[in-house]
Amino acid sequence: MAMTLVEKILAAHSECNEVRPGEIVDIEIDSRAARDFGGANVVKNIRDFNLTLEDPAKTLFTFDCNPTGSDQKYAVNQHICRLFAREQGIGIYDIDAGIGTHILMDEGHVYPGATAVSTDSHANILGAIGAFGQGMGDMDIAAAWNKGRVWFKIPPSAKINLIGKIPYDVSSKDIVLNLLKLFGASSLLGYSIEIYGKAVDSLSLDDRITISSMATEMGAIIILFPPSKDIIDYCSIHSGKIFEALYADPDAFYEKNIDIDVTVFQPMVSRPGEPHDTVNVTEAYGRKIDSAFIGSCTNGRMSDMVQAAAILKNRKVAPGVVLKIVPATDAIWKQCLKDGLIEIFKNAGALVSNAGCAGCAAGQVGQNGTGEITISTGNRNFPGKQGKGSVYLASPAIVAASSIAGYITTPDRIPAAPTVFTKPESSLQAGKRVTEPTKITKKDSVIEGRIRIIQKDNIDTDMIFHNRYLAITDIKEMGQYTFDNLKGFEDFAKRSEPGDIVITGKNFGCGSSRQQAVDCFVSLGIQAIIAESFGAIYERNAINAAFPVITCKSSGMIGLNEGDQIRINLKTGVIENLSTKNTYAAEPFSDVQFEVYQKGGLLM
Repeated sequence: MAMTLVEKILAAHSECNEVRPGEIVDIEIDSRAARDFGGANVVKNIRDFNLTLEDPAKTLFTFDCNPTGSDQKYAVNQHICRLFAREQGIGIYDIDAGIGTHILMDEGHVYPGATAVSTDSHANILGAIGAFGQGMGDMDIAAAWNKGRVWFKIPPSAKINLIGKIPYDVSSKDIVLNLLKLFGASSLLGYSIEIYGKAVDSLSLDDRITISSMATEMGAIIILFPPSKDIIDYCSIHSGKIFEALYADPDAFYEKNIDIDVTVFQPMVSRPGEPHDTVNVTEAYGRKIDSAFIGSCTNGRMSDMVQAAAILKNRKVAPGVVLKIVPATDAIWKQCLKDGLIEIFKNAGALVSNAGCAGCAAGQVGQNGTGEITISTGNRNFPGKQGKGSVYLASPAIVAASSIAGYITTPDRIPAAPTVFTKPESSLQAGKRVTEPTKITKKDSVIEGRIRIIQKDNIDTDMIFHNRYLAITDIKEMGQYTFDNLKGFEDFAKRSEPGDIVITGKNFGCGSSRQQAVDCFVSLGIQAIIAESFGAIYERNAINAAFPVITCKSSGMIGLNEGDQIRINLKTGVIENLSTKNTYAAEPFSDVQFEVYQKGGLLM
């Protein structure tokens, strides 16, 4: 039978001749990576469960979250990984190398038709070359290192056809921000997206990387581009391998087939708080900024650096504005040096750091402070993601132009003189109460507990467990920080009791791949989370940790009140309000989910 591109790739890496959406299959993983964030936890899992490595040649570390080595806890975790790499004879791209997902492509670890997993939630960036990549939690990565395979649920596919010619002033970042405006954070939740059309033919590898890198922000499993001849040639040279690029069958079935006229696309920015809250840049024009950032896995490629340098050449960053530039890889950094771009950046007054994730990770340049307004080329601007300030997302051209003007603008509207600052505002951060964590270990198919209602959609992992705590590896310490970055629920941990059940809205757990966003609830003794839908990586992490996550399309259930007692049958999906006797239908546990739950975790 005909298959889509994602189905072709996953079938080729399974024992099945064909696969269909909803099926759960074991997938062989060609490249298995862990970062300095999460890497130490992977090592801990390997050691705690006495696991061996299936193939050290396919196993590697990439240190990109804290390539400056400036955080003591990260430094400890990095050294744990270095020692393990030496012991096991596995590859390591240390703090001088750059972003792991880019390295996987540029160093030939991944190529069209290949599969890869990483503790990076943006591993789906590999869709840019027609490969399958997924961010996963540390349990999944440990399992992949041990078995060479992981289980995966085949996603439904959506086909986007880009029609028309891309306007001259619309960059690849603008394309994906326009797509986010159309689809939001959850209308394509859980889909594998394939992008086609004549407009795609003009997109370079760097352009495709930018677009694919924001699949996570769209709620999608991956954005796949069918590999062009240029992509195949690039990957052949860099991998030194002979491979067969895979393509969807002409008569493949797509659950959604969407035509989009790109001629109406416009230069865009995402307003602070949500990547999908995008508007035409003119709506944000004139907004005073304190800082600007160019880099990340979304816009740290050579073409991004060239675009920024063309605008910054012979100009100065506005007084009081800090511009931070971080190339994606060390090879790009060296090319910038060779071509004179570093000199242009420094002459303009920018800070240039060594390659890495930078602003998206807590351990490198790009963070901001309370009240600070930043314009960034990153892919996320959730509250707290890049610090305590507010972050607009935009293209490298808009960010560079805005850094010169001192306010948000476009390259064709850079003023002769920059704006000046007025008196800045400041505020203080309140302290946090530390609570003693408790762990629930009962594994019955029926659970009961008091409900805690959080009527919010798109609660991301930074709201659940902020990235400033990511160096914590002891689960007992995690509970106290649960939701302390979610407005209105900062005291959640203080008011929680072991046995509570959380009820929330759509797309819960979107964002990062961090396992701590699950483990913090386990630490508090929370029994389960009921939501209308979950972020794909979050759902996997919860299942693998034997932590019940229940999908109920009517999770905003009528008649439920804060503090009501409910009973959940995990095998049937029946939810009963013990106070009112009302019942609700949720999705029952799959056989795989219940098996992992009964075992007490994926690695048990």
